[in-house]
Amino acid sequence: MKTKGPEEGIMEEEEKKKEGEDQDQSGMTRRGFLQVMGAGAVASAATGQLHAATAPGAAEAPELLRVRLQINGRLYRLSVEPRWSLLFVLREKLGLTGTKVGCERGECGACTVLMDGEPRYACLTLAVEAEGAEITTLEGLMRGEELGPVQQAFLEHDAFQCGYCTPGQIMAAEGLLRVSPNPSLEEIRRGMSGNLCRCGTYTHIFPAVRRAAELKKG
Repeated sequence: MKTKGPEEGIMEEEEKKKEGEDQDQSGMTRRGFLQVMGAGAVASAATGQLHAATAPGAAEAPELLRVRLQINGRLYRLSVEPRWSLLFVLREKLGLTGTKVGCERGECGACTVLMDGEPRYACLTLAVEAEGAEITTLEGLMRGEELGPVQQAFLEHDAFQCGYCTPGQIMAAEGLLRVSPNPSLEEIRRGMSGNLCRCGTYTHIFPAVRRAAELKKG
């Protein structure tokens, strides 16, 4: 039998001592601890991937509903998600960009359209809600390339500055004049109160609405 030399014996004793120092109170060595942690990380990752793959609706396509929208005298048949707003469908699906994106919270009126002749915020109206209604957008007030009476009146009275809120202002005025063809100043103020002009051109907007009433009569 081969006997160990003095140096081999010393090295073996030092390795045993180091291994003992690596052990924690539970008796697990550092090497064992790292092996356990590594195996736990792999198991956790695999569990996460399995959960993601089997989560309800993880791979399901969005539900689409078929709707028929009557817009500016034309019938559109299209598939929409239940969550889509009328504003989104008008702009992004049908290209009717005259309706503007503003606050998207029903506070500024930039997205105003008419539904059955009444002003409506398109950002707060779901596309599926609009089925069966007659929808009119800014484009629907045109007569080919000719401006409608309200549009012409706004142009004549310079009733805009940056112009971003103007489409909504025009649609609100159109809705007002369909109900009240000869409105008083107070009626105009109330009728336009749901539309915010950050440029403050109200002193031009109110006369423009009165002028639009005259043009509609002519």
